[in-house]
Amino acid sequence: MRYLMGIDNGGTFSKAALFDETGNQVSSCSVPVTVLTPAPGYTERDMEELWRSNAAAVRETIGKSGIDPGDIAGVSFSGHGKGLYLVGEDGSAVYRGILSTDTRAWEYVKKWKENGIREKVFEKSCQDILACQPVSLLAWLRDHEPEVLKRTKYIFMVKDYIRYRLTGEAFAEYSDSTGGNLVNLQTGAYDRELLALFGLQEVYDKLPPLRCSAEICGYVTREASAETGLPSGIPVAAGMFDVNACGIATGLSDEKQMCMIAGTWSINEFIRKEPVLNGTVALNSMFCIPGYFLVEESSPTSAGNLEWFIRQLMGGEAEEALRAGRSVYDTANQWAASIEPWDCRVVFLPFLNGSNENPLAKGSFMGLTSYHTRKHMLRAVYEGIVFSHLTHVRKLLRNREAPASIRLSGGAANSPVWVQIFADVLQIPIDVVAGRETGAQGAAMAAGIAAGIYPDYKTAIEKTVKITGTVFPRREYKEIYEEKYQVYQEVICALNGVWQHFENQGGKRL
Repeated sequence: MRYLMGIDNGGTFSKAALFDETGNQVSSCSVPVTVLTPAPGYTERDMEELWRSNAAAVRETIGKSGIDPGDIAGVSFSGHGKGLYLVGEDGSAVYRGILSTDTRAWEYVKKWKENGIREKVFEKSCQDILACQPVSLLAWLRDHEPEVLKRTKYIFMVKDYIRYRLTGEAFAEYSDSTGGNLVNLQTGAYDRELLALFGLQEVYDKLPPLRCSAEICGYVTREASAETGLPSGIPVAAGMFDVNACGIATGLSDEKQMCMIAGTWSINEFIRKEPVLNGTVALNSMFCIPGYFLVEESSPTSAGNLEWFIRQLMGGEAEEALRAGRSVYDTANQWAASIEPWDCRVVFLPFLNGSNENPLAKGSFMGLTSYHTRKHMLRAVYEGIVFSHLTHVRKLLRNREAPASIRLSGGAANSPVWVQIFADVLQIPIDVVAGRETGAQGAAMAAGIAAGIYPDYKTAIEKTVKITGTVFPRREYKEIYEEKYQVYQEVICALNGVWQHFENQGGKRL
């Protein structure tokens, strides 16, 4: 039996998982990476710590598996899109890694919208501009830390940096780069005119060569082998944006399907042969399956909000669960299940890490009274996150028929009560996919193609993807959730005029 290693870097953890050829997860390990917040709106990480965390996750995964490392046939990657990871001539970081939850460059997006640049950019990239995209962050560095760009040799996304550390070879990859406003989607190539719209002509020669997700981009070096335990010389595939990896790992392979990922980000997507150019969706990018485009609606408004609630408001329950050998998430699910939607009129806006409604919006509870408990607040968190997904899904459905079902992955997929809320709010059946590390599994599928184990993605999906069950919507919940979603939207609308009073991004202003 041969095995495949998938490495996934999200917002707070570096994960590695080992899979056999049939997609069974043999072992996995998750190592936290410190998120640095030197100023409001900044989310960064030390890139050397990031590499050490990746190496440790891979070593631990191999050690836990009990397999002969020589049976590992290939490795590939999944990673959070957007953000920025810069490397200098000597191969070391020239700045801290910047995460996809960073909002320091929000004023640049505002300026480009007001002066008409956004429309010109969309004509080339088929992308809206986000504050966390490389172009926005590069513009910020150009104006605030110009020496950083002068010292930069390679502009990477997170997975490209980890691949570089494994192989010593510098490459970029299409799904990530087209999702970051770096590529002309019409030509499939870097575009000097596109970069010039952002005032970034100088970075053109710092962009590494582009490769497809399953293309070999080098081989594990002896030095990296010693640090990770991976066999020296095995092929290393380019990997992909994590929304592609989770899509592939849930079986997203044709235009009929739709999938959602409920992790740090609310990801809602489908694929088609041409991008959507009518302005109803914000993001088009190349999908990992050649010939398809990913049509995506996303924002950092999903299960990361629950992580905050548990960390800040359920510390005692978390300690109690740890002593009892249970998960605090079981307690959270019990709390949420104990409150019916008509018993809780509290509204939660899941904007702790950013918003899909207003760039300055903040996480908020509305409607609290002395009657309400943390259980009511938690139920509102579950519902508010689903409402944010619903906003994205409705935009996507302007361009296609509703699917027979939506495939859900990410942290929320592990909660039966939450999956039921998704089904009831959307009034669409929800398919739950086996496997917890879907990002790493999608990466492993690309590694399998690069290593010759699978001839293509279709075969990889047929051999590895397993649907564990389908949760159907309850029609009797349709009316109450429509009413609550309307209130959710009205609260957002009412607050749109006040968010600027809470804004303190730090750093210099334009």
